[in-house]
Amino acid sequence: MAPRPAARTDVNRSAILAHLGAHGPASRADLARALNVSPALMTALTKDLIADGLLVELEHSPSQGGRPARMLGLVSSAGRAIGVKVVADHVAFVEVGIDGAVRRSASEPFDASATTFLADLTTLLRRFIGGGSNEPLLGIGVGVPGSVDRQGNGLVDSSQLGWSQVPIGSTLRREFALPVLVENNVNALAVAERLYGVGRQHENFLVVTIGTGVGAGIVVDGVVLRGNAGGAGEIGHIPTDESGPVCSCGNVGCLESFIGEAALVRAARERGVIGERSGMSALRAEADSDNAQATAIFSEAGHRLGRALAGIIHTLDPEIVIVLGEGTAAWKHWSFGFEPALRSSLIPSRRGVGVAVETWQDESWAQGAAAIVLATPFDSDGLAGDQGRLVRERLVEQSSPQEAP
Repeated sequence: MAPRPAARTDVNRSAILAHLGAHGPASRADLARALNVSPALMTALTKDLIADGLLVELEHSPSQGGRPARMLGLVSSAGRAIGVKVVADHVAFVEVGIDGAVRRSASEPFDASATTFLADLTTLLRRFIGGGSNEPLLGIGVGVPGSVDRQGNGLVDSSQLGWSQVPIGSTLRREFALPVLVENNVNALAVAERLYGVGRQHENFLVVTIGTGVGAGIVVDGVVLRGNAGGAGEIGHIPTDESGPVCSCGNVGCLESFIGEAALVRAARERGVIGERSGMSALRAEADSDNAQATAIFSEAGHRLGRALAGIIHTLDPEIVIVLGEGTAAWKHWSFGFEPALRSSLIPSRRGVGVAVETWQDESWAQGAAAIVLATPFDSDGLAGDQGRLVRERLVEQSSPQEAP
């Protein structure tokens, strides 16, 4: 097995597998161009992957007058991973291929506060796995809104779920006899962005999610920052107003208590924009219909978010901010307050930072969770612990030996 490389190299190795899984065999030169790395580094990376039994040299590509290029392919494209998104009232599941593409998905009601929530989660997950193919399963990734001690341990603290020291990782490993990786859901999205999304082109970026909660994934020099106990990026709990409402965390005046979904719906009900039993879909519909009070609620939220992010941008100096989450469905209304507040709050040298708002589907959370499984075979920082080694072993074991033509 090749020596463990640096974190930047690890992401590139995972991206090579993902690219070949999505697009089929390619030459080293094609991979270098597609993944924006030097030809010399690509040669070294693919040499290690061939030595590890993950890639195989295939036929030469057609010549255009020069020396024919040797094509590379996956030893097997059959590897798959399961991603699980857990929130207070439902769980979402996806099955993805080694390229990260979603093959199938499902969403099921779930009560995170029930005394049987661990057994319920296990039952729902078993049902979803049972409905899939017989292709080798590399592992299970779980994304949760809270702090996770280590991906390979999976001990969860979450104010949104009402969980304290819940052993998700060890419970699911015992039940399924599979590698299980658990991560904060926004950190998992940051991993997915680094492998497959806009973040692929950036070493330093910030993923910000708006919706039920408000969170951030921080990527510095290509590595997701987790902090001391896996809780880095909890920007929803930045204190903004001592006289503000009580937050789900128990503190007063947190950013999330003003701009999270529950806060926006509460403001809309108090102002008579929507009925007492109506929710976010009704508020968004009113804003789409040019209801001035509805658009003002989103604009005010955007203003608060913009000012808060300005401080974070000054601290971290990202190349780009990527906005994701359920709340982006109404981003055109958020943006009226967000852009002026952000730009006017930044120092001149930071005002040009890019902001990318990506389209969103509920399964994106679960897809992010699956991405941590696909990334961990090359985890240089040891976050996945023994689970990363097991994922790697399964990836190699499911490959049948092949001879180059």
